[in-house]
Amino acid sequence: MSNVCFYLGEVIMLSENKTIKSNVVRNGCKDTFKTFLIEDATFDGSLEIPTIKKESVEPNVLIPFSKCIRSSNNNCWVHFYEDDVMFERIWNNPKKYLNILKKYNGVISPDFSIYRDFPLVMQQWNTYRSRAIGSWLQQNGIRVIPNVRFGDKRTYSFCCLGIEKGSIIGIGTHGTIKNKLDRELFEEGLMYVVNKIKPSGIVVYGSTPKDIFDKLPHEIKIYQFDSDFYSSRKEAQ
Repeated sequence: MSNVCFYLGEVIMLSENKTIKSNVVRNGCKDTFKTFLIEDATFDGSLEIPTIKKESVEPNVLIPFSKCIRSSNNNCWVHFYEDDVMFERIWNNPKKYLNILKKYNGVISPDFSIYRDFPLVMQQWNTYRSRAIGSWLQQNGIRVIPNVRFGDKRTYSFCCLGIEKGSIIGIGTHGTIKNKLDRELFEEGLMYVVNKIKPSGIVVYGSTPKDIFDKLPHEIKIYQFDSDFYSSRKEAQ
């Protein structure tokens, strides 16, 4: 039997496997929290992270969000593996960029930062924001690969929420394996994610060190793309 409670003027139906929210119209209220992003979403876990449904896709070329806005080549996938300041605007005004993103083959959901020295609630919030935007884009007809960003062990309880088992996922290695501690934490987190989600494939933005990626199950297909920084250095040589 479902339980019913009220949350910020919304009726929440709590079932065994998911949460469905039915929004109550608030006349005269501005949607400061961008609840329109999750109007038709399903939710995962006690944090109620919006779910991005599994897609059968194979990305060909990646382009950063900051460049996709004016690019004439739409035969690629949009990614957010760049400084947060370059794409915070998609959170501030998602509807403004919807038609732009629809021109592309698909989108890897935003890579909002998960720094270990952030308060944990900020890391949870950035995970929520990534899934909320990804879920909304998918509901609007855009193919979406969920980005997975994790920090230390504290993030394991929520970093995989909202991602269906067997999904193809995206991760960024650029700047995350630059020292011994970062490398150890990245490898540990990646193994946790792989065991939890059992992805069919992993889109990797950045390098794929053999001592880490050779340990993954061989049935997982790896789609590796050089970072823009590395590509620009190669071109300059």
